[in-house]
Amino acid sequence: MAYIQVLPEFGLVADPINGIITTAGESLSPVIEKVAILEATSEDLVNMLSGEGNLLASFPNRENGLAIGGSITSFWYGIAIGLLIAGIIAFQLIKVR
Repeated sequence: MAYIQVLPEFGLVADPINGIITTAGESLSPVIEKVAILEATSEDLVNMLSGEGNLLASFPNRENGLAIGGSITSFWYGIAIGLLIAGIIAFQLIKVR
């Protein structure tokens, strides 16, 4: 029976008859460790969307940093867009008179 090598460095082979990926006598612990790192990173990305909680690479006691930063950014974007609209209206009123 022939196997197709999927990841030779981890000893993963594919069985074309059954359609599964299995080990060729080697341990899956390196793959499981990398999957654990990816899971932690994906959870961190999802936690960024809520703006609450500690992130993986953040310093201690900075739980609300994203929420505060997002509020300040929204405030300044609001002022910039508001002034742009007010400027357009003011120039239209000057042209009319």
